[in-house]
Amino acid sequence: MWIVRLALRRPYTFIVMAMLIAIGGVLTIARTPVDIFPEINIPVISVIWQFSGLSPNEVEGRMVTISERAMTTTVNSIEHIESQSLAGVGLIRVFFQPDASIGAANAEVTAINQTLLRTMPPGTTPPLIIRYSASNVPILQLALQSPTLSEQQLYDYGLNFIRTQLATVQGAQVPLPWGGKARSVMVDLDSDALYAKGLSAFDVSTALGNQNVILPAGTAKIGPIEYNIRTNSSPDILETLNDLPVKQVGGATVYMRDVAQVRDGFAVQTNMVHVDGRLSALLAVLKTPTASTLDIVQRVKDALPRIQATLPPELEVKPLFDQSVFVRASLQGVLREAIIAAALTGLMILLFLGSWRSTLVIVVSIPLAILVSVITLSLFGETLNVM
Repeated sequence: MWIVRLALRRPYTFIVMAMLIAIGGVLTIARTPVDIFPEINIPVISVIWQFSGLSPNEVEGRMVTISERAMTTTVNSIEHIESQSLAGVGLIRVFFQPDASIGAANAEVTAINQTLLRTMPPGTTPPLIIRYSASNVPILQLALQSPTLSEQQLYDYGLNFIRTQLATVQGAQVPLPWGGKARSVMVDLDSDALYAKGLSAFDVSTALGNQNVILPAGTAKIGPIEYNIRTNSSPDILETLNDLPVKQVGGATVYMRDVAQVRDGFAVQTNMVHVDGRLSALLAVLKTPTASTLDIVQRVKDALPRIQATLPPELEVKPLFDQSVFVRASLQGVLREAIIAAALTGLMILLFLGSWRSTLVIVVSIPLAILVSVITLSLFGETLNVM
């Protein structure tokens, strides 16, 4: 073959090429993202409508069906649509053609669903638009524990302190915490007192909305200084909400404390987390499709001491699940098997051919072939994985 004759005429050229392949392969391995699976690109967008109090049938008829019909007439490259209606929640999954531009599709889905707000039940909030990716998987789980802090405080620290700092880690995504209790201002109504005063829950809600506001009232210029003027009826202390007037009944003012009790509470808890028998909160760290699992986990672990220094001493943050351990062990296993295979191949050639020269050629060519494959995969944007 011509390439063999060329190699025999110019051996130093091929030696230099082999050295360049070895150096380039090592550098490529160091820079290529490492993961357990290759990137899985599924063009799917989820649309989530929420309206508390609606039954599944009402969610389907008054929200989901309207959204589906609008998207099928205005959004391009749709393959099929799946939907699920629950109590107060409508979930729509829009599957696109494999060659569809997911960025353009996301913009079209967002635009058409925003225009549907006026056709939805009054008070409907804008839908949540989520671009789904099968590569967004949890790679690290952090447990928040404390012998003295409450579940509400654990959730608050996880949501407002730890999560916001972890979100700055390149390639990491941190959803809302699991477990704990989400803080919420609760209004406990006294039904007997409301009935006696001739009031309803709507009157209480209206009073809270009308008197807990901040409104701009213009500006006032005094000399060279111009001041902003605003009317502020928003209480600074939670307990003062109990002193808000609700309505006048028979010439007497009915205050909030007469028919209800405003307190610092928590929303209805829908999940609980126990770690070693103790109530805890859980933060999951997800990876973006193009990021390396090993790099993200290491960055998060490097950031934890800095984050821990800003938290109360009694709050403990510890890793529970670490995907990088499995990824590293799997890749080390693949590398070990490759070395064993190359060694056994060289040994078989040496035993059957009895030529050290042929054995050396085979032992050197196998790693070079693997390095060329790694360089090629990296050029096409692939990752190093066990597949």
